[in-house]
Amino acid sequence: MSPLDFFRIPLQHAFFVRAVLAAVCAAAACATVGTFLVLRGMTFFGDALAHAVLPGVALGYLLHRGSRAAVFGWALGTAVLASLGIGWVGRRGRLKEDTAIGIVFVGLFALGIGLISTVRGYAVDLVHFLFGNVLAVTPFDLYWVAGLSAGVILVVLGFYKELALATFDPLFARTLRLPTEFLRYLLLVLAAVTVVTALRVVGVALALAMLVVPPATGLLLGRRLPVALALALLFAVLSGFFGLFLSYYAGMAPGAAVVLVATAFFLLALLR
Repeated sequence: MSPLDFFRIPLQHAFFVRAVLAAVCAAAACATVGTFLVLRGMTFFGDALAHAVLPGVALGYLLHRGSRAAVFGWALGTAVLASLGIGWVGRRGRLKEDTAIGIVFVGLFALGIGLISTVRGYAVDLVHFLFGNVLAVTPFDLYWVAGLSAGVILVVLGFYKELALATFDPLFARTLRLPTEFLRYLLLVLAAVTVVTALRVVGVALALAMLVVPPATGLLLGRRLPVALALALLFAVLSGFFGLFLSYYAGMAPGAAVVLVATAFFLLALLR
């Protein structure tokens, strides 16, 4: 098989083209937000948020009889509320961020498990929401994922200087009267939107990986934030692209294939 045929054959299928575009969009959003989460030492936040959306997934399924659009709409709303709740608990209770994350995470995760357990046959119907099913992306899903991803990236770029300063030197940022609390909540909400976007592609189980692995790879290779962010975006997009081809030819789950490619890039960067 020629290199041209390697790429041409899968791309003859419309569902595969949509899957590649969705994976690339979601990966780019993950890398953009994940870079700031990694720098702030908030990698656990992505994992917690990925599981905290479970009540929204369950409610959307129960109230709308499994409608994908409704389920992911509920998941998005739950993710945003969970991120704001984590920020509120941490500030109100004067707790460390990781403690607030853990409290909200276990509470919402338990609620989600409780709701899902009331649904007969949930193991079959909800498995795609938990582990992703990018090959089943519809044109509507693609517009939704692309729109959310583009929105997240544009907001980060719009507040890039403020987010960078608040990340590296929060005390100096407050001295300059920057709205550090607003920026903190903004990053939490952006992470929530990103997690739900990744949820559609790689699922709950692997969403954390796409938030952490490409940014970590970029930070290994780039000494300055703009360079690290650009590299994180590059490796995330390449992971989404080549991961889908690996899935096609190896008969592997798409979400797992995307993360494996991202992990391979990280190991190469680590061993360079």
